[in-house]
Amino acid sequence: MMFKETLVKDIPELKVHGRTTVCREPLTLFWTAGGFECNVTGSELWVELEVTYDVYEPWFSYTVNGDWVGRQMLPKGRYWVPLFRGMNPEKIKNMHFFKDLQAMSDDGNSYIHVHTLRHDGAFSPVADRRLKIEFIGDSITSGEGLFGAEQEQDWIPMFFSAVRGYTYQTAEKLDAEYRIFSQSGWGVHNTWDNNTRGAIPRYYKEICSLMPGSENERLGGNAPHDFASWQPDFVVVNLGTNDAASFDQPEFVDQYTKESHKMRREPDGTYRKEDMRSFQRAVKDFLALIRACNPGANIIWCYGMLGIDLQLYICEAVSAYARETGDSKVSYLQLPDTTSESVGSREHPGYLCHKQAAEVLAGYITKFL
Repeated sequence: MMFKETLVKDIPELKVHGRTTVCREPLTLFWTAGGFECNVTGSELWVELEVTYDVYEPWFSYTVNGDWVGRQMLPKGRYWVPLFRGMNPEKIKNMHFFKDLQAMSDDGNSYIHVHTLRHDGAFSPVADRRLKIEFIGDSITSGEGLFGAEQEQDWIPMFFSAVRGYTYQTAEKLDAEYRIFSQSGWGVHNTWDNNTRGAIPRYYKEICSLMPGSENERLGGNAPHDFASWQPDFVVVNLGTNDAASFDQPEFVDQYTKESHKMRREPDGTYRKEDMRSFQRAVKDFLALIRACNPGANIIWCYGMLGIDLQLYICEAVSAYARETGDSKVSYLQLPDTTSESVGSREHPGYLCHKQAAEVLAGYITKFL
């Protein structure tokens, strides 16, 4: 049995998933669900990975012929990982590799680099799917809480998943290729604890500029993203949960600039009007940015998997944007809330809640097709 080792850059049939650079020597995975897909004959397939991190080790999942067959933690180093073995060498196998962990804004060295595939077969092209969908969000979209018992509260990579969430499930229902742009604890205006640096729109135009440090600069994460290279049919935004939480958190003070920020309530518990106007302006500005970058996409703002505190204000902002710009391809969709039966770890939506959300979202998107 003769095995070949082929560099990723030398496999033109390989399909790359997720925002990344044009470099394929190696292929660097930044985002949740970033990865690669291939159709290959042969009995075995191995992948050579190079993994780096300071605090948060990456995890990955993979499917073979559409079935989820593997998931594991990745230690530091450069090494070979088996993906399948002993299969019928004549048949074509579809293998899809997913990065389970989100881009880590608190760990500037948390990356998966894909170097080489070892195999005894031949590659063939991967067919395009019917749709392209970009998902933008927070911990819900990053798949936090989709692993682990309900009582688990540790914030660790083990409890994140790219293939149990509503993003993967929605894409499968619609035969869609998808990408994820998400960060736990972040919002459209500020983080759950009032840090305005943790606003998703600030980083949308670059490949992965929320990753800190010189290594991300070297890898090209801070470079402008080429939107023309991958235009989605739908952009699904699922933000607002952390913005809502920030109204009940203490003032944030930047340790370097000493600047402070706080989303405030009135003495009667209602949201202070000027702060809510800032939030709604952030929603409208982000919609305008998404439209500028994705001229033909349908934009759907989703909300509700962890409560609907800001639903009225999001709806007002979405409607105002559509009215002021004449943009008829933007809408709002409420998703099912988490219940005691559908909760996962870390008090986040579990698999059942994500399944319910995927059913609602896929049904809604189908109406546009």
